Amino acid sequence: MEISLKGRKALVTGGSLGLGLAIAKEFAASGADVAIMARRKGPLDDAVTTIGAKPGQRVLPVVCDVASAHDIARGFAEVTAALGPVDILVNNAGMSNAKPFEEVTDEQWQEDLDLKLFAAIRLARLAWPHMKKQRFGRVINVLNIGAKAPRAASAPTSVSRAAGLALTKVLAGEGAPHGILVNAMLVGLIESDQWVRRAEAMNRPLADVLADMGKEIPLGRVGTAQEFASLACFLASDAAAYITGTAINVDGGRSPVV
Repeated sequence: MEISLKGRKALVTGGSLGLGLAIAKEFAASGADVAIMARRKGPLDDAVTTIGAKPGQRVLPVVCDVASAHDIARGFAEVTAALGPVDILVNNAGMSNAKPFEEVTDEQWQEDLDLKLFAAIRLARLAWPHMKKQRFGRVINVLNIGAKAPRAASAPTSVSRAAGLALTKVLAGEGAPHGILVNAMLVGLIESDQWVRRAEAMNRPLADVLADMGKEIPLGRVGTAQEFASLACFLASDAAAYITGTAINVDGGRSPVV
């Protein structure tokens, strides 16, 4: 099956590294013009080189802190001015922030919700009118398997991700009559930059760290960013025209909840 996103305009938050970069690269390879948002200019510029636009194709780096409502409005306006209205939105920005409940301050709760929940709300709200008008849209919310099966000492991440799951279902119901499909992808253990940094902090070879992590997974290994990106590209395409309101575990069978 050939996936084509030719003519589509995609926006990927957290698009300079890891899963976001892999998704943006896959979208571009499938023909889409892609905007990537992140807070730091250096990694964004490097990501543009990694993605590698084809002739006549645009890959736009946008410096934006999606935890800020003001920055989102400015950054989204920059995207639409350069590429045109957004057809595909991937809310991927965020990082794992988990600790015992009693240790999480009000400020940490708010920071986590701003980054992971309100960023998705604000960006979807900006993209929604165009998607409704053209009767086509794709919103993909990148969450984690804790959204369905939160563990102890996983606040605030698991709570904000669970809220993202509810947001996905609400938007899917409202978007369906207008041709807007909204789905969530739930990350398990996927090889990414955060594991590279943790291996360096532990002074251990990355391969050994990933091998140990794989012991917790039924498939016996950690997933790859490319595997994750392939699903995102499918969900963004016409091939997934009858899929909405779903939350798909990309975890090698690790989650106890389907």
